[in-house]
Amino acid sequence: MNSLALSLLRLADFDFVLPPELIAQTPARPRDAARLLVLHRATGGLIHRGFRDLPEYLRPPDILVLNDTKVLPARLRARRPSGGRVEVLLLRPVAGGMWETLVRPGRKIRQGARLAFAPGVLEGVVGERTAAGTRMIMLEHEGDILSVLQRIGEMPTPPYIAGALADPLDYQTVYARAWGAVAAPTAGLHFTNPLLAEIRRRGVDIVCLTLHVGLGTFRPVKVEEIARHQMDAEAYEIGPAAAETINRARRRGGRVVAVGTTCVRALESAAGKDGVVHPGRSSTSLFITPGYRFGAVDAIVTNFHLPRSTLVMLASAFAGRERLLHAYAEAIRERYRFYSFGDAMLIL
Repeated sequence: MNSLALSLLRLADFDFVLPPELIAQTPARPRDAARLLVLHRATGGLIHRGFRDLPEYLRPPDILVLNDTKVLPARLRARRPSGGRVEVLLLRPVAGGMWETLVRPGRKIRQGARLAFAPGVLEGVVGERTAAGTRMIMLEHEGDILSVLQRIGEMPTPPYIAGALADPLDYQTVYARAWGAVAAPTAGLHFTNPLLAEIRRRGVDIVCLTLHVGLGTFRPVKVEEIARHQMDAEAYEIGPAAAETINRARRRGGRVVAVGTTCVRALESAAGKDGVVHPGRSSTSLFITPGYRFGAVDAIVTNFHLPRSTLVMLASAFAGRERLLHAYAEAIRERYRFYSFGDAMLIL
């Protein structure tokens, strides 16, 4: 997108009023019982379906691309030597046991303070503050950190989910494999193993990439001129076999159907100007807004997102801002459920 056009976009251009009762607190059961709003970009037409109808919109040689990242039980509760309670959210490992974290209450915690998460199992020493407002913590533990987190950590659900999860697996996709995310790639939560099997039965290939969802995906945009917003970098990996399968599908005239904004950002970051997806490990801070030219993605499965978020900006870039906001207005009228455990859209 040219810089002049981007500079004209304002945060208020991506605002809408969402009734609080439409924010889903629990997932659909079964997962594929969620609703699906189908938006045709060419016409703006909308069709109301169920998520288990998704296979009807896929055909060979289309390819469905999933993000197989797995959410870490990264929320930890600790005590200071004074007895005060502290909540820590692990964001990403840095090196040698050092982690970037969010700490609450952060202002009261001094550098050098010791935290006891589980005495003798997991403790930590608080380090410096970062420019992004996070804190570095050196973790001390016996054995593998993943095993420790699985024992004492909690699933880091978004703040708009009021209660505790009935089942921690509700916040994992059925195909989650690679530990490393601090939030779920929520568009994938709707899939069940039988639904994936039905898609394959129809001759549609399914491949996975990995993008570890970090806090940056959900960091609020705080500047009115959205061109000034900076996305945090998130690590991703696309294997050689997955890249070749995606590129082969495109050569044969198939559509690349990306499940979730994380898949979109990984694919677009890994693609050359010709749309060919290159394998490898990298990181992306790609900020997709209206006017962006998509090179690797032909259709998107996505949830309904927060007003003024980078996620709704990405969906607006793909569908067109006016058409996307019209679809959101229709979803609100029809009482669709929004956010992580809500219903889904298919943008064709």
